[in-house]
Amino acid sequence: MAYDVPQLLKMSQAELDALFAASPPGDIPAGEAAGTAIIAAGTPFTVEIAQAINLFAWQGKVFDPATGTLRNKILAFGINAVIAKVYQGDSWIDSKPCIVLDYSETSMVAHWIRDEIRLIGPKLYLGNVYWSKTHIFDFALQF
Repeated sequence: MAYDVPQLLKMSQAELDALFAASPPGDIPAGEAAGTAIIAAGTPFTVEIAQAINLFAWQGKVFDPATGTLRNKILAFGINAVIAKVYQGDSWIDSKPCIVLDYSETSMVAHWIRDEIRLIGPKLYLGNVYWSKTHIFDFALQF
């Protein structure tokens, strides 16, 4: 089944978790991706929260596979900041391969954050955000 961001915003947390678990890691992406935060999955507030975050806080990520890094597009102006290392590794959810976005050595602001992404469709990744080892929300990246 082909997925898109509006479908992801309608899914429950259990459905997002199952989709992530069933998906391959895909290749480490290159270039700019539009990001959508998926918070309070499966509730009537998910879409509104995603819109507010996209407008004021986070718009996506820019990947540079040559350096193995990414920069987040943040704030209303889309400033490229908050760097992470990007590499293939095992997921904290199911120990299967994923692409890890690791802030522990690159960011004073987000050093306790780790993201994991897997390819769920053409140019579409589903991600998990962890604070330490606690899953706190999901996100989508559309290239």
